[in-house]
Amino acid sequence: MIEKFDIGFAYVWEFDGKFAHKFEEIFQANGLTTFVIGFHNIEEVRERIKEKSLHFHFYLDRAWDVEEQFETLGNLLMKRKTHFFNPYKKVLHAIDKATMHLELMTAGINVPYSIIIPPVTEKEELFISLSNLAILGRPFIIKPCNTTGGGIGVITGAESLHDVLFERKFNHEDKYLLQEKIYPVILEGMRAWFRVFYAFGKIIPVWWDDMTHLYQILSPEEIEKFNLKKLFQITRTINKTVGLDFFSTEIVITPEQKFIVIDYVNDQCDLRFQSAHRDGVPDEIIVSIINAAKSEVVKLKRKYRL
Repeated sequence: MIEKFDIGFAYVWEFDGKFAHKFEEIFQANGLTTFVIGFHNIEEVRERIKEKSLHFHFYLDRAWDVEEQFETLGNLLMKRKTHFFNPYKKVLHAIDKATMHLELMTAGINVPYSIIIPPVTEKEELFISLSNLAILGRPFIIKPCNTTGGGIGVITGAESLHDVLFERKFNHEDKYLLQEKIYPVILEGMRAWFRVFYAFGKIIPVWWDDMTHLYQILSPEEIEKFNLKKLFQITRTINKTVGLDFFSTEIVITPEQKFIVIDYVNDQCDLRFQSAHRDGVPDEIIVSIINAAKSEVVKLKRKYRL
């Protein structure tokens, strides 16, 4: 006999525990069944999926990029016709910064002036003209194109070609993005730097200070007062470009009133609660994200008649 659950939720990061608990609490309060997968039961779940004694209608995976066994499980679930949020192929496309840089430009989105350089394994010798380096300005930013999460490998104060050559040695198989540094306008004492969540059809912008890494709720009144509706338009365009169900992006407003996308697509959003971590996401934003996921599952259950 097969046991069916509305949604499976996989995670391995210890700080995702509170998010998983709230996720289950909200889903179950709305009559939806949940099943959490972690290190403690991954082997058992994989075997049960193989033998078809367990099935999830929907699946959200926050572990596959950390542990290969979760990716194996995810690929198996896709064959079982589980509705996958953030399918792996779409994620791998979206998190390549070089690819996104070009695709967002094509979509009409403002991005920083950048130089894309090939991996060492593809081209060991590197030539960048002084004129191109001059356009970048000083300091400039060095970003590996496929190393993601928490600013890993990102250098924000690069000054020379020597810095580029030095950093490039650490990820031989990765492309790099050299990017001009963007400075935000100050809006009544606040740096105009925003993290915007696209959560299952809902767009949720918040203040995010790039210096302190602290979040602050962005009110509807502030959206009107500072004319920030373009944050929604830009994020919607990014979603149409990448096709993900859940991600965040960073958008900055410059003193020239240009909206520039800085960090293109982050699929594994840090969802630590602000009530437990000073630099976490405001609790009510996390609740809004979970409610958006719940509403999407309810809508799709009706559509698929599950």
